[in-house]
Amino acid sequence: MAAELTEEQIHNVLQGIRVPPQPQILVDLQMEQAMPSQDNSQIARLIRQDVSLSGMMLKFVNSPFYGLTNKITSIEQALDLLGPATVVNIVNGLSIKGEMSDEAIIRLTRFWDTATDIAMASATIAKQIGARNPDESYALGLFHNAGIPLMLNRFADYDDVMIEAYSQPETKITDTENRYFNTNHAVVGYYTAKSWNLPRHICEAIAEHHNTDQVFQPGDNTPGNKKTLLAILKIAEHLCGNFSILGQQDQDYEWERVKKGVLEYVGLSSYDLETMAENFRDLGIDIHGD
Repeated sequence: MAAELTEEQIHNVLQGIRVPPQPQILVDLQMEQAMPSQDNSQIARLIRQDVSLSGMMLKFVNSPFYGLTNKITSIEQALDLLGPATVVNIVNGLSIKGEMSDEAIIRLTRFWDTATDIAMASATIAKQIGARNPDESYALGLFHNAGIPLMLNRFADYDDVMIEAYSQPETKITDTENRYFNTNHAVVGYYTAKSWNLPRHICEAIAEHHNTDQVFQPGDNTPGNKKTLLAILKIAEHLCGNFSILGQQDQDYEWERVKKGVLEYVGLSSYDLETMAENFRDLGIDIHGD
């Protein structure tokens, strides 16, 4: 990953801000913990839906304390290793500094909704194309925009800049953010994922997920596992309507630039995407793309 900021600059951007947990997820987890017989699969399902809780859990289980040879990327694996009692203690120890205002919750609703949908779509696409480790595709789908709530908390006009960024046919989304803030949500997301101890190639994919114009051109030397993750993510982002929900646009300019290369790389056609979209709707995944 090309260094766009120094460590000190990144520290200044991240200082004092964190990804807020989704309030309803915390409520549902508290209710599950109150049940006479706890359902581990339900606890895992709830945690998987939330970026902050998932990141916290993966950071804990991948810490040097456990000394794992291979880093864990799924909540189910973490739950098996830690056990439900430890998971409950971690969740109970989570606190939100200060109360979130109604306005803050509304601003982050789009982020929470799209993160969950894209994660589910990514894992499903990975299985359909025979990719290894669908859990990694789920993790990338869930965490790839983890920098957005941090940027929203840091910069009052971030919403407006994000809309402008998605409206540019030829300009990378992150280039527009860099012009206003001297950083962008992909870079901030990279350092957030790194602090959560996610595997290096997933952190790098987060950093590069809006820098894929060259990745799917002939002769590119991006490692295959990362390239596959990025291809799956680009398809999931498009089908789940990132351009419409976050960017408030009628057209997905970024997808138009990478569509040909992505589809050739994974061996899919536009018709295959239409079929996927219908299947995703049947699974309850919110689909906005064409």
